[in-house]
Amino acid sequence: MKISRISAVVAALIAGAAASFGQLTAKQVFAEAPQSVFPLLDHDTKLDMIDYFESGMSTASKNAMEGKSRITAMSPEKLGIAMSEASEYELCLLPRVSGDTVVALISTVATPAPDSRMTVYTGDWGSNITSQVFSKPALSEWLTEEGQARAGEVEGLVPFLLVSYSYDPNTGAFLSADVYELVSPCLKETVTYRWDGKKFVR
Repeated sequence: MKISRISAVVAALIAGAAASFGQLTAKQVFAEAPQSVFPLLDHDTKLDMIDYFESGMSTASKNAMEGKSRITAMSPEKLGIAMSEASEYELCLLPRVSGDTVVALISTVATPAPDSRMTVYTGDWGSNITSQVFSKPALSEWLTEEGQARAGEVEGLVPFLLVSYSYDPNTGAFLSADVYELVSPCLKETVTYRWDGKKFVR
């Protein structure tokens, strides 16, 4: 059997999750997001999705591709969206030391194992500040001590990673049994980050 992928999970532990955001809430930020951020959803559709969820209904809304989208979870600081059968989003509000709020938007695609991208914006969606606050972990950061000693072998067996980001720690792997047996002692299941009010820190 041949393998070219591994799924790993990042746990994004957000300090101060219970902090007050004043009047700013995840649903308001979602409603005001420009269509360039959520190209499948216009403003009215987003408002319908919010209304359905708050009414306790599981009704999905038709998106621009004639698919179905719905909100799956909502709190003042976080909102979950099933954008399609194969993709989902987490919108998370993060307080900054400076007193303002940033938006971490995690998009996940259901490949054979989940694969995510995280983009961080200012609270008004005006600027993409991802490069200032988050660096995607390289393969070397996933290696255990044994993995570091066998780095060349691991890199040959795992040429790229499928990484899913989430608030909640999970575990997962997508490897053929023979390759997993070889590399599982070499790879960490999670790489954990903490939001320190300025950036994500390992």
